[in-house]
Amino acid sequence: MTDRVITAEAHPRQKPSARQVPAGCAACSNRRPGWFCSLGSAVLADLELATSTISLPAQASLFTEGEEARCLFLICSGYLKLTAGRIEDRHMIVRVAGPGSMLGLYAVLSHGVYEVSAESLTPAQLRPVERERFLGFLRSHKEAQLRAVQCICQEYRFALQDACRIALSETVAARLGRLLLELSHQIGEQLSGGEFRFPLLLTHEEMASMTCTTRETVTRTLGQFRKDGWISIEDALITVHHPDRLQAIL
Repeated sequence: MTDRVITAEAHPRQKPSARQVPAGCAACSNRRPGWFCSLGSAVLADLELATSTISLPAQASLFTEGEEARCLFLICSGYLKLTAGRIEDRHMIVRVAGPGSMLGLYAVLSHGVYEVSAESLTPAQLRPVERERFLGFLRSHKEAQLRAVQCICQEYRFALQDACRIALSETVAARLGRLLLELSHQIGEQLSGGEFRFPLLLTHEEMASMTCTTRETVTRTLGQFRKDGWISIEDALITVHHPDRLQAIL
C-alpha cells in the first residue's frame, strides 16, 4: 500500500480563478443539515447575492496564516487542509475541511488575521464573501447569525478533538483510530450498518504529523486495521467498517 493515496499535479501558490456555476446554492447536492449553506431559501438567496464563485486547482494556496482576513470562504466542493505554523518545514495539520465548511469565520468576525493557512488537496469550488458584505448579511438575517454561532462552536469542537487526540491517547493505534473517526464525521458519509466512508486525502507522513508518530508506524498500523477488518481502502476511499472497534481502543 502506497503512502500517498491521492496524487495530483502540483500548482504551488496559484491564485483562484473566477468561474460561474450554473446551479445555485439551493440546487446544490452537497448541502446537508447544520451547514452554513443549509440556510432557508430566502436567506440563502441573499447570501448568493453577496458572493461570487471561484475555482481552485489542487495544491494551491487559498490564504496564509497571519494575513489580514478580508474574506471568508464557503466550500462548495472539494477538500482543503488547514495548517498552523509559518516555518516552511515545521507546521501542523489542524484538520481537513470539505463541502459545507466555512473558512475564516472567526478571523472575519474578530476583524483579525487568519489563524491558519488553507491549501487545496483536490480541485475545489468556493464562494468568497468580503468581510463587510458578510457582516451586513448577518445584520439582516437572524437565522444566519445563529448558524454563524453554530459554526464557531463546531470549530471549537474540532480544536478540542485535536488536543484530545494528541494529549489523551496513549498509543499510536488509539491516536490513529481517533483521527479516522474524526475524519469520518467531518468529511465522511454514513453508510448502512453504521459504516463510514470518506476520501483518504492525506499522505501517511501527514497522518503521522497529526498523530505524533512516524510515517512507517502509520503504514504499519493502518495495515493492522485492514488485516483485522476494521477498515478497507479502495479507489482512494477509506471505509470504516467497525467504528465501535476504533472507539474501543481510545
